[in-house]
Order: sequence, then structure tokens, then C-alpha cells
Amino acid sequence: MAADHTRPDLATEDAEQADAEAEHTPDRPPTPEEEEAAEQGELAEDVAEHYKEAIETGAEVKGEGEIA
Repeated sequence: MAADHTRPDLATEDAEQADAEAEHTPDRPPTPEEEEAAEQGELAEDVAEHYKEAIETGAEVKGEGEIA
């Protein structure tokens, strides 16, 4: 049985670092349909509701994590 926690070797850490620093670009331009959908920018109602909830929660944060 493999250990629950492993430590990545140096080659893995180097590869992850190189990937993190690499320029990330799209593999293709958006289709006209995708551009149109992005322009409309409508969110599902539950997404908007969760966003409002997160904003309200964040506004009440006190202590560690508080934005002063």
C-alpha cells in the first residue's frame, strides 16, 4: 500500500515551477457564439445569489483576513 503522503522529487518540483512561470495562452480564438455569450454576461440565478452571499459575508469579516 502506498503512503498517504509523498514528497515530490526535485524534477517534479522543477516541472511545476516551470509550468507556473510559463505564459498561458488560449489554444484557439473564441467562436462567434462564445464571444456573444461572453458579451451577454448573464449568470444563473443561484450563482448570483451565492455571489451576493459571499460579498455580504466578506463585508462582515473581523480579525484575520479582514481587509482594512
